[in-house]
Amino acid sequence: MVHTAAFGEILLRFSPPGRQLLLQTPALDVWVGGAEANVVTALARLGGQASMISALPSNALGDAALGELRRHGVDCRHVRRRPGRMGSYYVVSGAGLRTTDVLYDRDHSAFMDAPIDEWDWTMLLEGVDRLHLSGITPALGPTSAQAAIAAARAAFDRGIPVSFDGNYRARLWSRWDGDARGILREIVAQASILFGNHRDIAMLLDREFDEGDATDAATDAAFEAFPRLALVASTLRLEDDVDRHRMRAILTSRHQTVRTDDVALSGIVDRIGTGDAFAAGVLHAIDRDEPLATVAATGLSLSALKHSLPGDASLFDRADLEHFMTGDLNVRR
Repeated sequence: MVHTAAFGEILLRFSPPGRQLLLQTPALDVWVGGAEANVVTALARLGGQASMISALPSNALGDAALGELRRHGVDCRHVRRRPGRMGSYYVVSGAGLRTTDVLYDRDHSAFMDAPIDEWDWTMLLEGVDRLHLSGITPALGPTSAQAAIAAARAAFDRGIPVSFDGNYRARLWSRWDGDARGILREIVAQASILFGNHRDIAMLLDREFDEGDATDAATDAAFEAFPRLALVASTLRLEDDVDRHRMRAILTSRHQTVRTDDVALSGIVDRIGTGDAFAAGVLHAIDRDEPLATVAATGLSLSALKHSLPGDASLFDRADLEHFMTGDLNVRR
């Protein structure tokens, strides 16, 4: 069984009930999340071996977050407990033509302030078959950026494949004067799988792509710029309003491109975390040695399912995924 480890911050997410504005009523729903934690949670729920490398505060909030990941089968032996606060963020869900808004509250968290020398990659990567990273960790600040680069380099040096999800977050990068393009390029240079669309690649390469053939041109450019890349995976989303989207998956290896048909998404419950579910579905199918067309369909299916679930992470198991992929919408009794 392939062992996937993820490195990143575990967060608490707060959202007003329903689709209310922040503090419109004195109540907030709370979930445990974070991009990297979402991926390993989804993989564990699908029956895979998944672990988290992170840091949490030594308090009740850290205890609750740790317990939630463990409850879903994530190995948390490499989640450090240290002084600091719990990173969090707020999601105000959109409705109709009102867009969803995200507010971050992550400064000086236990993870963000962890010194680089606290991450012993020789020990942390022992027994790991894949390291998953995202662009959110380096966006937090200079220390986190150097930690993410060190993680990617350590994995590559040990022959451990790296999967990387671009997850560009302008609001996080804007807080400090980090060189987003240069830092992210250093990480992608170590990766074999890139989750990102033509906009992510355009940012990495500092060039524009014509909309007509943007995906193909961007993927070709990524393969040329990053010789270690073996697969680029992305979704294309068309939005009618916040409740109705159409989405397809596009996966390109150095020898083949697969495009799925559109999936119509209506009655969307929660869009947050759907990209992480896509990444987990792709990795899950790769681990099962599925053909590229099945890998694309699996990623898209898990992402589509996540749109029906509140909170950050996909909590669906293999049976849920297979049921969805057969197209059977009948009640299971």
